[in-house]
Amino acid sequence: MENIEFNKIYNIDCIEGMKYIPHNTIDLVITDPPFAIDFKAKRNNYHRTASRVIEGYNEIPQEEYYNFTLKWMKEVHRVLKDSGSMYVFSGWNNLKDILIAIDELGFTTVNHIIWKYQFGVVTKRKFVTSHYHCLYICKNDEKRKFFPYSRYGKEEDDKDGGSLHYKDKEDVWIIKREYWTGDQKTPTKLPAELIKKILMYSSEEGDIVLDPFLGSGQVAIVSKMTKRQYIGFEIVKEYYEFAQKRLDENIYRIKEINEYSKNQTLLTLFDTEETKRTQKKI
Repeated sequence: MENIEFNKIYNIDCIEGMKYIPHNTIDLVITDPPFAIDFKAKRNNYHRTASRVIEGYNEIPQEEYYNFTLKWMKEVHRVLKDSGSMYVFSGWNNLKDILIAIDELGFTTVNHIIWKYQFGVVTKRKFVTSHYHCLYICKNDEKRKFFPYSRYGKEEDDKDGGSLHYKDKEDVWIIKREYWTGDQKTPTKLPAELIKKILMYSSEEGDIVLDPFLGSGQVAIVSKMTKRQYIGFEIVKEYYEFAQKRLDENIYRIKEINEYSKNQTLLTLFDTEETKRTQKKI
């Protein structure tokens, strides 16, 4: 590969692919890297469910996770602008490796966000894990972009008189996971509402958004919907093809077509009351 283009995705290893991106080019990174969990067929895990995983799925061995994290984050540090930032999602299993790599590479941690979703895997001998870590980091804390009133005005209140602006900026986010009943098997995906929230606070229209571990293409899809440029890498061919089909056909969901299900287009991507309200400001 001689050069890299934006508004495209690539079926290659992200560590190799990012080498083709010039220094100080990317405005925002949103990514959900592999977890290095003990994934086994027909077994439900903390992050991924066997029945919903495409063939070809591969985890990073736990003993290699720190070096793997250091390599891909080093490339992100190189391509990220001083005004840019990165949101890294992680479970608790290998969170320490990510935190150490962040410090080792000279990133600044802005927030440690907790994403609380509706429910996790039922357990018998421990508490149920129903949250996800999101590390908001940057290269230069003084220059990074942040738009505090991009979703709610400073004086906007909810029906009880509470500040919508304040509530939306708390570091615990309660956002439901998306379950696509009837769809063909898909890689794990972040909810569109979660990605959109990050995009609105940490980027502007026309900015370049990178996802090194593209999976189902969620970050690219929502970036396209909100008039951002995108670039992504996905090493698993089946995942890449799934994401490329969504982008090519401008569809948010790809469903098995029958008399009960049809494709959902990008025009109906945001269909909750909250997202309808905030989308007007994009």
